[in-house]
Amino acid sequence: MTSAGVFGGLALALALTGLFAWLWPGGIAAHGKYQFVMWLLAPLWLAAMNAAFLFRNGRRAWLALGGASLAAFAGLSACRHFLA
Repeated sequence: MTSAGVFGGLALALALTGLFAWLWPGGIAAHGKYQFVMWLLAPLWLAAMNAAFLFRNGRRAWLALGGASLAAFAGLSACRHFLA
């Protein structure tokens, strides 16, 4: 479960911060957003690492965090494609 939280949680946090950067008002080029997005990564990663321990076993944690990461990266890819 720990490895799912560390690696799956990092992937999920990276994708969610990317989505935040693209979807927040002002778009990707808004002034001053880079610093906030950088500091947003750590709390999201910690939340995902803690959420990994809510599952019964490591396999379920990997499936949930991996699936959420894939969905978030698909959304990020769609944002980059349609909003660029």
